[in-house]
Amino acid sequence: MAAADLLVIITAVVLNRIRGIYFPVSFLTTTPGCSVSAVLTYAARDSSVWLTVAFTFDRCVAICCQQLKMNYCSGKTAAVVITTASSLSCIKNIPCYVIYEPLYIIDNVPWFCNIKLLFYMAPVWAAFDWLDRILTPCVPFGLILLLNALTVRHILSATRARKRLHIHSNGQNQNDREVENRRRSILLLISISGSFILLWMTYVVNLLYVRFTNGNYFAGSDFRDPRFILQESGYMLQLLSCCTNTCIYAVTQNKFRQELNNMLKYPFNLIWTFIK
Repeated sequence: MAAADLLVIITAVVLNRIRGIYFPVSFLTTTPGCSVSAVLTYAARDSSVWLTVAFTFDRCVAICCQQLKMNYCSGKTAAVVITTASSLSCIKNIPCYVIYEPLYIIDNVPWFCNIKLLFYMAPVWAAFDWLDRILTPCVPFGLILLLNALTVRHILSATRARKRLHIHSNGQNQNDREVENRRRSILLLISISGSFILLWMTYVVNLLYVRFTNGNYFAGSDFRDPRFILQESGYMLQLLSCCTNTCIYAVTQNKFRQELNNMLKYPFNLIWTFIK
């Protein structure tokens, strides 16, 4: 997940957004260059989203399906899932390379990327575009909500049963470390689901607006236009969502927090050792 999110930052933010602002003319400005950049951006985005779904499914299996856990939750299975999700994300977005044509041709060099008119007219490309929008992010929306709902229901059911057993055994309601761990798990799942859905919601709203009003994506120069603000805000929050899940998963791990604490203390410990 961290590697996929880093690829999103490199391809979508550094090579696309930042490069377009500070280096408007470069190899990536040529038609082949920006076509490859678009494919890599879409592939990294899809990998990030579907690895989040895969991780959510892994947690669901680990918590809710004890019999399946021994066979599924293993390093070998994780490697297969990661390879499959990443490979399919790349294969799915390869057709995006051929939907662009040069905006200008100067000295036989094609510059910039303009979407071909055929993309908007051919039924095959229309089906491909709809499939792309459904697979990312509509299906992940539903899967993450469903898996987290199943996990939370299982945790709540097991917690109630454990509390009843604990009270029956001790005659009083005492603090239970396992119950506290399960509560933290619920908060983690809610944070993951909430951040993913909220950060993708603006993008989905703009997508639905364009689809159901038979409109086009905004390509004008009026930065105060509400359509431009909605569209660019959706892109910005979509890119931000590729960072939040990894941060949430990492920060909630005790070992990660301990190593982060050691890193922050290291300069002061080094100075103290030198003084001594």
